[in-house]
Amino acid sequence: MSQGVCCGPMKTTGARTGADFARATVRARAAGRPDLPADLTLISLPGGEFLMGSDAGEGEPADGEGPARPVWLSPFRMARTAVTNRQFAAFVEATGYVTYAEEVGSSFVFAGLLPDDFPPTRGLMDAPWWRETPGACWSRPEGTGSDWRGREDHPVVHVSGHDAIAFCDWAGLRLPTEAQWEYAARGGLQGRRFPWGDELTPGGEHVCNVWQGRFPALNACADGYAGTAPADAFPPNGYGLHNVCGNVWEWCADGFSASHPSGLQRDPIGLESSERRVIRGGSYLCHESYCFRFRVAARSANLPEATAGHMGFRCAAEAIADDLPTDPSRKETP
Repeated sequence: MSQGVCCGPMKTTGARTGADFARATVRARAAGRPDLPADLTLISLPGGEFLMGSDAGEGEPADGEGPARPVWLSPFRMARTAVTNRQFAAFVEATGYVTYAEEVGSSFVFAGLLPDDFPPTRGLMDAPWWRETPGACWSRPEGTGSDWRGREDHPVVHVSGHDAIAFCDWAGLRLPTEAQWEYAARGGLQGRRFPWGDELTPGGEHVCNVWQGRFPALNACADGYAGTAPADAFPPNGYGLHNVCGNVWEWCADGFSASHPSGLQRDPIGLESSERRVIRGGSYLCHESYCFRFRVAARSANLPEATAGHMGFRCAAEAIADDLPTDPSRKETP
């Protein structure tokens, strides 16, 4: 099975530096902690031991999905949805934050979402459907002339890993670790392909936003969406989280590695020294025949400066003891 680069371009042109991001993050933090939007809901999760990864062999060896391995997590909280355009707009209004795509003046947009008369733009050599589009950024998802308004409840896109961290800092939250992301995405199910089971369309129903048809030439849009869907468009998983499979890729806090330590790992997080950062969940461009990375065990990575029209994020936070549910199945660490 081909695992192609629908997962996204590895860079955007421009030379904004890590120091620039650090200064922007400081400005965002100095703007003061906001009253979070009422729809930015955090769900308390009990943690405990679960089996992370998969031995099913459905991913590329370089992705490091396997082996399936025991992981123990402390209690934590996870956002019900990916961060939306409305929520990100509140952050920008409060702080004046400028995203990486805005700074460099372009980002990558899937060609099928551009109008037929759109001027020729640079495509990626190995993925010509990704077009470097002038003006594309979180507020102009398809470049100059497009607008986030009318998509207020859709996940924000064209955000780099640095942009995601800046939002989290402002909100008093953080990105989830990869282990937290997978635990939350599984929704309490062990060893299943998706948060709802093993079938992509249970009972013939579409329950996530991915590609239907022949990628990249024909999208039947049988799930109702050609691009992003609202962040809560489909039923939640067993923990109350929406759209953890498909829709947009979500940044995690971890550096990427395809190898994993043996034995039970407690609250693991990937190497900070890794050049690439973990991304999870897949996107509206994923298809089983081309990029089957919208399974809960699937993983990919990108440079933290990368931006594209299917890159978003979800927030996490430490647990609040009074909010923790009672879960008799939770295993304590040995």
